[in-house]
Amino acid sequence: MSEGNPPPTRPEVGLCSTCRFAAVQRSRRGGAFWRCRRAETEPTFSRYPPLPVARCAGFARGEPEAEPVS
Repeated sequence: MSEGNPPPTRPEVGLCSTCRFAAVQRSRRGGAFWRCRRAETEPTFSRYPPLPVARCAGFARGEPEAEPVS
């Protein structure tokens, strides 16, 4: 994705949908779970934040990481 065209925000997810520290885990049943990778090294962040996230001190624009189906 080009720098001039940021990815669209998903309202049901909030900031995590455009954060480079987000990871999307998909289940075999088709569910999606949004995980904050900042929580791995910084205990002040919630591993699975309640959605939608409207404000986050650790937000950094980028594309979330997709993880393998579990």
